[in-house]
Amino acid sequence: MTFSNQLTILRIILVPVFFVLLMQENPWLKLVGVTVFAVASLTDIYDGYHARKYGQITRLGAFLDPLADKFLITTAFLFYVWQGYLALWMVLLVTARDVLITGLRVYAEYRNRPVVTSREAKYKTLAQNIFAYLIMLFILLKEDLFFGKKIAVVMNGILHSEYLDYTMLLITLFTVWTGVSYMVSNWNNMLRNPDAGR
Repeated sequence: MTFSNQLTILRIILVPVFFVLLMQENPWLKLVGVTVFAVASLTDIYDGYHARKYGQITRLGAFLDPLADKFLITTAFLFYVWQGYLALWMVLLVTARDVLITGLRVYAEYRNRPVVTSREAKYKTLAQNIFAYLIMLFILLKEDLFFGKKIAVVMNGILHSEYLDYTMLLITLFTVWTGVSYMVSNWNNMLRNPDAGR
């Protein structure tokens, strides 16, 4: 169990913590929840850097790292649905894609044919992360205890605006497209006999 993998597991553990804190009415607990979310996100950046720098890249880490990231972002999106900021059907599509591709990766590992993350999938993850972080920031800004009522009203308007729906729709379509691309590009590789050509 490398240090990088330990950070990845810590990120998974922090997910329910930030979710429960954000569900609270107390603004200070929400602030702590946003902080926990930020810490979890930072571990996503640092564990990959640490693994590459110290040569600690493992197959377990290569599998757990994107899984932990999906868990973090999906939980954030589901929280946004719960608060009425995002449409459930789009989040379900994104989640279904991630579950399907995770299953594909597990099967590929079983077949000893690891799936390489595509550039498009990395862009998809970046877009999801930025969007999730922005909404998290808006949630914090709408607490008038911290930033005043005027900013709170503006942020609340943004959180319930159609712009979030349009942005999420674009992310959803891109996410589904990367899932289809994953399936097409890796299907033959996984089905091929692993002993062929030896």
